[in-house]
Amino acid sequence: MKQGTRLKGVVGLIAVVAVAVVGLLFFRPGAAPTGAAIAPSAASQSKGQPSGAAHANPSALPEIKASQLPREAQETLALIAKGGPYPYSRDGINFGNFEGRLPKESSGYYSEYTVATPGEADRGARRIIVGKATEKYYTDDHYNSFKFIVEGS
Repeated sequence: MKQGTRLKGVVGLIAVVAVAVVGLLFFRPGAAPTGAAIAPSAASQSKGQPSGAAHANPSALPEIKASQLPREAQETLALIAKGGPYPYSRDGINFGNFEGRLPKESSGYYSEYTVATPGEADRGARRIIVGKATEKYYTDDHYNSFKFIVEGS
């Protein structure tokens, strides 16, 4: 094999590996891309619930009306409803539910969004977690506890 042919093969291999790494970093199966709106699942559509419709609480978690959330959380809900743009680069990433406090679902089911915390220099501890069926949960203590958000109230 000639040196030039071998070099082309190595360069091609590096390109393939680079594309695979970028794919793994940015295109996670089952997770909504950053800035993407969360589409309702087939299950919620089959129940006749349009996107953004109120959901029954699928968990044993306490409930909070959307109108009772802090102003910043209501602003985050509005951004989620319109699909962004989001102020934090990590908004829309997969939430793994490693703590197991939300209903068990397959990997990639939940996405997380930052709720700004006044006085915090970073993202703070407040988040809204959205399931693929568009159910939403609020945490103000960085995943230690959650409340199911009752929308339309």
